[in-house]
Amino acid sequence: MNDILQTRQFENLIFELRGFKVMIDTDLASLYETETKRLKEQVKRNIDRFPDDFMFELTLEEKEQLVANCDRLNNLKHSSINPMAFTEQGVAMLSSVLRSPKAVKINIEIMRAFVYYRQILLQNQDLYKKVKELDDKINHVYRFLLNKIENSKNSIEPVGYKLKSKKEQK
Repeated sequence: MNDILQTRQFENLIFELRGFKVMIDTDLASLYETETKRLKEQVKRNIDRFPDDFMFELTLEEKEQLVANCDRLNNLKHSSINPMAFTEQGVAMLSSVLRSPKAVKINIEIMRAFVYYRQILLQNQDLYKKVKELDDKINHVYRFLLNKIENSKNSIEPVGYKLKSKKEQK
């Protein structure tokens, strides 16, 4: 139960940027109980372990969007340095760069959070497919009934008096 609570806390730290699920360096540094500057130093010393699909630096626009959407990252607003974003593989690679027992423990929990996040996305996709199928069925029935009503209007003669035109009255 405790692991689930921790996983859900980490899940709130995962963002989607450039089509990747990522965590921001400031959040990771906080989790590892180190300074963001120290985390970045270790990454730069081992930059060959972090290809673009493991870690990338945010653009100014991405940083502004992130700050606008997440109040807890408000301190990044005035920073002249753009944050780094780490994918799941990048976070896993951090465990080989940051070797403290705390880093290892946190990495395990973060990996669980990424797995949990993927499971939620898969469940939502299944739900989306089911809703889409139901919507298609409803639309099919609606079109069928509408078509039937239209056809029945054309086949029934109107009831009531027929007014004669002026030519017929003479």
